[in-house]
Amino acid sequence: MRYISTRDNETAVSSARAIEQGLSVEGGLFVPASIPRLPDGALEELCAMNYRQRAVYVMKLFLEDYQVAELTDFVNRAYSPRGFDTPRIAPVKRLDKNTHFLELWHGPTCAFKDMALQMLPHLLTAAVRKNGEERQVCILVATSGDTGKAALEGFADVEGTKICVFYPRDGVSDIQKLQMTSQSGGNVLVCAVNGNFDDAQSTVKEIFSDPAMREELSGAGWMLSSANSINWGRLLPQIVYYISAYCDLVNGQEIALGDSVNFCVPTGNFGDILAGFYAKSMGLPVAKLICASNSNDVLTDFFKTGVYDRKREFYTTISPSMDILVSSNLERLLYHLSGGDSRETAEYMESLKRAGEYTVSKKIKSAMDGLFAAGTCSDAETKDVIRRVFTEHNYLMDTHTAVAYGVLEKYREETGDGTSAVVVSTASPFKFCAAVLEALGETPAGAGPELIGQLENAAGVSAPAPLKALAGKTARFNDSFDKAELPSVVRRFLKD
Repeated sequence: MRYISTRDNETAVSSARAIEQGLSVEGGLFVPASIPRLPDGALEELCAMNYRQRAVYVMKLFLEDYQVAELTDFVNRAYSPRGFDTPRIAPVKRLDKNTHFLELWHGPTCAFKDMALQMLPHLLTAAVRKNGEERQVCILVATSGDTGKAALEGFADVEGTKICVFYPRDGVSDIQKLQMTSQSGGNVLVCAVNGNFDDAQSTVKEIFSDPAMREELSGAGWMLSSANSINWGRLLPQIVYYISAYCDLVNGQEIALGDSVNFCVPTGNFGDILAGFYAKSMGLPVAKLICASNSNDVLTDFFKTGVYDRKREFYTTISPSMDILVSSNLERLLYHLSGGDSRETAEYMESLKRAGEYTVSKKIKSAMDGLFAAGTCSDAETKDVIRRVFTEHNYLMDTHTAVAYGVLEKYREETGDGTSAVVVSTASPFKFCAAVLEALGETPAGAGPELIGQLENAAGVSAPAPLKALAGKTARFNDSFDKAELPSVVRRFLKD
């Protein structure tokens, strides 16, 4: 299978090359030239498998230049009992007969990014070998909170690599910040950016697209790659858990094989929900993908109007991983819904860069209407959802998952749609202790890891071991920079 750029159909590479590069040279994102369909009888086969086996099956459909044996080895190492606290890897929990939670936070950093970023280092280092690449790889990451730690955990001390993570200085939770800044490893760098996530993300993409800097770094023996979901190797493993969740619902007799299901996804950079789009395109019986936003509701407005307009106030919310106004992975959706028109997609992206907005064609808007719904949940509503669900069901959720549940409630009220729904639960509530405690009517007595015990007592729930282990840790990395300084930061890091 070949991979092509969303901005240039003439750029076609192997899956290994797409994973190694991360981003096409003209700034486009790599997508499969065609989306493979699940073969007849595949869902029955997948229902009989465990999560690791499902991961190998699904990823192999997209990775023709990887062997089943090596994918099996990668999966067993990525989703090992040492890293995940449940053998189910991504368990589905029942709330009521029509509502379930897909818990994606049982890995080493307690967030859904582990599902992909425990796999990406294996895919990337194998890609480098397959392509005969002799340069070392520098992984550049812009994070709104969870990607940074998950990428650091995956790439720390991986031979032949360095990883540099940029996060918004005031845009992550205390726990997220400490997770990143206390990271061990001789090949890691973590820097705060004096701005928001979009500032960090746009600068990283500019570095990737700068031919002079690529040439300079190449001459010094380095190539750039990405652990953000702009990298296909990061996005691909996320498709697996949609298919796995469906199989678990069938196995649990919550639905019959062939029944349709809705997925409601807390959404920022659009990678998580886009993986659901790929699963649906492969033939998974998904009725609606419901895009849930916090007060940074650029995506909600986009799906309702067809106009993407980033020229709006930016809010710092209690669901910081969704505090994003430029959703990079939306570019892949536009490419597919345009019928693979790279020129049209490039024009949208240029308009967004130049004017801060674009309006999609009637064709794309009509396709979106059939696939997606969207809604918004404010901070106050998010806290109310956490309190109500805990009081009524004794189920504790984090602020991002609560946004999705709140949007699902509104969607059902507005449409009367009684289809079984899966809420994609993206992080442990203990990563956002202060906000969750306030939602439960408690006054936080401290900050960061100091609040973990208080939330355990208030909720009667044990915190994940990796978060408890943060107690007593101190930051290794304390520097912050303006976005214009980031290219120089990368240069210095690679010279050390």
